[in-house]
Amino acid sequence: MDRKRAMTSVDLAALVGELREYTGAVVDKAYLYGDDFVRLKMRDYDRGRIELVIETGDPKRAHVAVPEHVADAPGRPPNFAMMLRNRIAGANFEGVEQYGFDRILTFRFEREDATTLVVAELFGDGNVAVMNEDREVIDCLDTVRLTSRTVAPGSQYGYPDERFSPLDCDYEAFAARMAESDTDLVRTLATQLNFGGLYAEELCTRAGVEKTMDIEGATEKQYEALFGALERLREPILEGRTDPRLYETDDGDVVDATPLPLREHEAKGYDATAFESFNGAIDEYFYRLETESEADEQAGAGSDRPDFESEIAKYERIIEQQEGAIETYDEQADEEQRKAESLYGNYDLVDDICSTVREAREDGVPWDEIEATFRAGAEQGIEAAEAVVSVDGAAGTVTVDLGDGSIELDPMVGVEKNADRLYTEAKRVREKKQGAQAAIEDTRADLADVERRREAWEADDEGEDDGGESEDVETDYTAMSSVPVRYDEQWHERFRWFRTSDGFLVLGGRNADQNEELVKKYMDPSDRFFHAQAHGAPVTVLKATEPDEPARDVDIPDRSKREAAQFAVSYSSVWKDGAFEGDVYEVDADQVSKTPESGEYIEKGSFVIRGDRDYYRDVSVGVSIGIKCEPDTRVIGGPPSAIDPVAETSIRIEPGQYAQNDVAKRLYRAFRERFTDTSFVRKVASPDRIQEFCPPGGSRMIEK
Repeated sequence: MDRKRAMTSVDLAALVGELREYTGAVVDKAYLYGDDFVRLKMRDYDRGRIELVIETGDPKRAHVAVPEHVADAPGRPPNFAMMLRNRIAGANFEGVEQYGFDRILTFRFEREDATTLVVAELFGDGNVAVMNEDREVIDCLDTVRLTSRTVAPGSQYGYPDERFSPLDCDYEAFAARMAESDTDLVRTLATQLNFGGLYAEELCTRAGVEKTMDIEGATEKQYEALFGALERLREPILEGRTDPRLYETDDGDVVDATPLPLREHEAKGYDATAFESFNGAIDEYFYRLETESEADEQAGAGSDRPDFESEIAKYERIIEQQEGAIETYDEQADEEQRKAESLYGNYDLVDDICSTVREAREDGVPWDEIEATFRAGAEQGIEAAEAVVSVDGAAGTVTVDLGDGSIELDPMVGVEKNADRLYTEAKRVREKKQGAQAAIEDTRADLADVERRREAWEADDEGEDDGGESEDVETDYTAMSSVPVRYDEQWHERFRWFRTSDGFLVLGGRNADQNEELVKKYMDPSDRFFHAQAHGAPVTVLKATEPDEPARDVDIPDRSKREAAQFAVSYSSVWKDGAFEGDVYEVDADQVSKTPESGEYIEKGSFVIRGDRDYYRDVSVGVSIGIKCEPDTRVIGGPPSAIDPVAETSIRIEPGQYAQNDVAKRLYRAFRERFTDTSFVRKVASPDRIQEFCPPGGSRMIEK
């Protein structure tokens, strides 16, 4: 039983009209759960509370949810959520558009001071981008840098190439698209017409044609039957006359939600429930899908063995799809290049056609008369006229057949530019092939990782069987199907912080205000003050006692002092400058003063140090970021010697090329790969929480 995990292009087309009914609603707040779930809380005079949800991970969806289906607001809002609140709180929702026939929705919000566009990409890895009216990206959940498009803060948002849309094509375009295929009918509808497997089968069933019929054997009558079925399917969607259904098995498990009844689902015996709106059906579907999946996980939690086989099958299926895409890219690129070479091979003929159209248009001849002239010329046996298949006045194009398939021409630019356009398209498709090849390598690496984890698990099982009972067996949280969350936010988490190998708390300022606060409010006489010998270094305080304990003299081990020194240099401008070591000094608390020398001025966050200093020379920068599972669950970060031993898993970083938010997202993905319970990672180690432990400036992971 294949359950829908992502909304289709048809789903989004049906949903857009319904979402527009909420135009005029006012945004109250924006929330971000994990790194892929955005919730916009809105209110409307007639409808009351409205919850718009966008999920770009697994599953992929965008719709209005009933309040009962919305999770409680997460704790501290991450940076992305705060940015979104600042942009659209109090703004009016002004509608939504689907980009072509792609799985991309663009939501528009208007406020007196700004227009904000929120783009939800519900394909591939998924993404949400926030941009201004000029389509300049303000922020995004994930940075995308490809040869074909860029989605990154400060850049111009790049939509992907628009796909052929079967929802607004005429019969001629439909038939031409079908004729370009060399496979069977159902696969042609799924890929060339972009309908996907389910709706491709539905069209064949409604048209009464054999799904597996080879395209070369299809007749015009069968094309017309398919197009008639297409028109009957798309008309109610485009006109907003949906008749939604929620489909489920005899066991009560949901399978799909569709804007119209589907014969394919009826043939499989699924039970159907009608809904007043598709929005309501899709909301109920994904709510039930989530709750049923959680119930399945709990039912299988008795054996904590991860479902390696399902993961392996998933990656093998993805690789098969990616290899199929590469074959398609090869065919597309060869086809575009062949067309370009055909234009040059018939240069005089094509030039004659373009010149005829260009001169006629300059004389004001209508497009329909130009087409009639070509038809008359073809009847007279004129070679150039016989090559013309059709004339499209609306698009300003002429389609020709030079003996090996149709080629669309722009007659206003001549042979060379038409051929160059085709060569450029061939190059673009080959670049997409390169991207797909890189994606296959990533997927193969993921597959190999799952296979290694399965082997390790099975080896551990054998060791337990052979060794009998043992005491103090450590819990492998990474392999647990459900990791309990035990998190209580501490007062010191608004500062930079870590605990040394000996358990001492070290605090660092994030800005001038926090530097002042640490020295004036939290530094006791027995504490130690550390500072990197670099401009812009933060205050670092090694606490001798806990803040709720009375100050007293404590013998702090040298190991903890050296970790505090490494912490001080790692979060200073030394890291930001790309250097790998720097000097740090240590002084007593009473050597730190805010009183300047006569005639001097002390900036906020800066202090006067009087007396001798103990120096730590050439201290290496170094930060580990990890996830701790006992006795509480949280992200931790700091010197590797203090973090690695207490973290369930950790990753070291060093100065590098990736900005804070980018390296935080990379770390988050790496942690998700290490834990079977990926929802646990999302709850305790979101990219924003990880970013709090990343030093200012660029970084890169040095082990994964």
